[in-house]
Amino acid sequence: MNHRHNSNFQWPVFDETITKKTISYMNEMTTLSDIGVAAAINISSALLFFVAFAILRLQPWNDRVYFPKWYLKGLRTDPVHGRPLVSKFINLDWRAYLGSLNWMPEALRMPEPELIDHAGLDSAVYLRIYLIGLKIFVPIAFLAWIVLVPVNCTSTGLEGAQMKNITSSDIDKLSISNVHRGSERFWGHIVMAYTFTFWTCYVLLKEYEKVATMRLGFLAAEKRRPDQFTVLVRNIPPDPDESVSELVEHFFLVNHPGHYLTHQVVYDANKLAKLVKKKKKLKNWLVYYQNKLERTSKRPEIKTGFLGLWGKKVDAIDHHITEIDKLSKEIVEERENVTNDPKAIMPAAFVSFKTRWAAAVCAQTQQTRNPTLWLTEWAPEPRDVYWRNLPIPYVSLTVRRLITAVAFFFLTFFFMIPIAFVQTLASLDGIQKAAPWLKPLVDIPFIKSFIQGFLPGIVLKLFLIFLPTILMIMSKFEGYGSISSLERRSASRYYLFNFVNIFLGNILTGTAFQQLSSFIHQPANQYPVTIGTAIPLKASFFITYIMIDGWASIAAEVLMLKPLIVYHLKNFFLVKTEKDREEAMDPGSIGFNTGEPRIQLYFLLGLVYAAVTPAVLPFIIVFFGLAYLVFRHQIINVYNQEYESGAAFWPDVHFRIVMALLVSQIVLMGLLTTKKAASSTPFLVVLPILTIWFHRYCKGRFESAFVKFPLQEAMMKDTLERTTEPNLNLKGYLQNAYVHPVFKDSMDDDDDEEDILSMDLETESVTVRTKRQSRRNTPLPSKNNDASSPSLSDGIGNHPEP
Repeated sequence: MNHRHNSNFQWPVFDETITKKTISYMNEMTTLSDIGVAAAINISSALLFFVAFAILRLQPWNDRVYFPKWYLKGLRTDPVHGRPLVSKFINLDWRAYLGSLNWMPEALRMPEPELIDHAGLDSAVYLRIYLIGLKIFVPIAFLAWIVLVPVNCTSTGLEGAQMKNITSSDIDKLSISNVHRGSERFWGHIVMAYTFTFWTCYVLLKEYEKVATMRLGFLAAEKRRPDQFTVLVRNIPPDPDESVSELVEHFFLVNHPGHYLTHQVVYDANKLAKLVKKKKKLKNWLVYYQNKLERTSKRPEIKTGFLGLWGKKVDAIDHHITEIDKLSKEIVEERENVTNDPKAIMPAAFVSFKTRWAAAVCAQTQQTRNPTLWLTEWAPEPRDVYWRNLPIPYVSLTVRRLITAVAFFFLTFFFMIPIAFVQTLASLDGIQKAAPWLKPLVDIPFIKSFIQGFLPGIVLKLFLIFLPTILMIMSKFEGYGSISSLERRSASRYYLFNFVNIFLGNILTGTAFQQLSSFIHQPANQYPVTIGTAIPLKASFFITYIMIDGWASIAAEVLMLKPLIVYHLKNFFLVKTEKDREEAMDPGSIGFNTGEPRIQLYFLLGLVYAAVTPAVLPFIIVFFGLAYLVFRHQIINVYNQEYESGAAFWPDVHFRIVMALLVSQIVLMGLLTTKKAASSTPFLVVLPILTIWFHRYCKGRFESAFVKFPLQEAMMKDTLERTTEPNLNLKGYLQNAYVHPVFKDSMDDDDDEEDILSMDLETESVTVRTKRQSRRNTPLPSKNNDASSPSLSDGIGNHPEP
């Protein structure tokens, strides 16, 4: 065990007495009764959360918290208007409470096509991850309890003399640890491992095919969007003869003749964005004080010092008008600097084409002989663009990603130290050694069950609370240009972190520390046996972790206690205008970067313990069922996804489930090796090979649907659009689609300057006379300033549109 003496982290010294007392005490922990108490507490907590939610959602003053999505769609009105004072806060209709749990069937009632129209494909496919969990684990749990549990519990392996130093509990008698070494019973586990693998692969294959079809159908049926016609071009080479804008237009007029439509260069407008944000804040305060003047007929005053706590008293309205005017001048100056300073123009641009077919060709092909220049990719939709990262020079992205990879490695590695230390202190023995005066308290049966059933999981959850924010900061530092790619990258790291620190950390570290006394007093050749036996013995910890992190947190998700408190605090103290109220009820999005890695951890635990300790499976099934119900309700009524990627994240989901399957097969092979099942273990070697082949097949068969857009589909959609809308002004539609939001905000705020700004940012699709000798040599810099070049119109006249 780990203990703290004189504020220094030290290894303890064990003697025979301490070892025997520790083993004797740990044999009493985490029994079936302890897990039963923990399950009862978690179920009671979940029911309490559901009852509280059922009551709170019926109160008129909470309506914007529990149904914000319908407000954003303009399909719901505030129920507090026009009601008596008491009825604004409390629903006095007793009949409403009789159907307070109707939200559960209502969440399941909306069919999937309607759900896609309502919330988008990303949200609908995210819910399918929970359905996959149910499809995989319900049949697996049924087979495991029918076949493996009788095989395990009728054996007596844990009662052997050689295992007397291994801590175990009642639940471990249902696991593979209870089977004697070298037993023929292990053939049952091998057969079940094959069955579980084939069933999981079958479900994954069908889901991959279904989601790929859903994505292609969604893209084909989707309404016109700017990203369908636009590519993001990066690493544009410098040219001394032409500006970036001229160079981009010249390059695409030459190399994509008849298809290029318009473009928008990328500006480094981060400073301007800060000024615009500050101006919005001041204008909001101005509206507040003007409304206050209308209500009280008394001109409000404020202090100009820090946070308005001290300083000279001034008229609030006049002060804010002056500050806004001053800031408007700064914004105009900064905007002129951005649009006129060549250094503020980045070597990147959004290039739009006349057809989806042309955009698909450009996005999915190499543009020049040098594969590091004129790099093209599909542009994210405008609301998905993470504008702060676009000004990052492309050459620095590799360095940034190397730095982030090193930082993530150290974060993951050193995080295991506090995990190991805290897990030790979170045991009864650790608490009694660190605080002996608590011994009478922890001896109380209820407290003891709480400590063993809850404390380790709670402590681990507290350690992880700030992790998603740290990982998102790392992803932003790497320079990804869209919110969806930031979330996918952060999710990938979060999953890897969970795998190392929660799964491996609690199996390997927990085994090494909790069984340290066994290692000290046994021969070295017994170490593999001890480790192999102790891996399934960790199942009891993961059961309690699933209940705390899964059941309780999912039930708390629907209650939305934090958003509820934050909304009412903002509404009471900060809301000044109706716009403020809309921002205060901002529901946020699903949070793919945190939700999906947590789901994958349960896939990992379920697949690993399916053939090892089947007692884990019912708890995982309850999690998937409960989470599907809750998140379906949240997606329908609460969350407002800020972007739509068309389920581009699905290949990552599939890959991580396959990796969990591989880990489960490797763990089982290791366990059977320690169990001296030499005659049967080699038959498991085929499973990882088949699983890898299955993944490669799915990757080759379906993944292209998530990274490419078929030219046939693009042509069909273009042809249909030309037929139904022959007079469509596509250039007007795309002209300002990828203008930086701060420029659009400036247009809205300064109407008198809109014409000037549009002149600065607009790029006319006209012939650009290059200063090079060869009009076909766009990517290469030239210093031939005196040579004249013929019009490009001569070169593109013979290239009809597709």
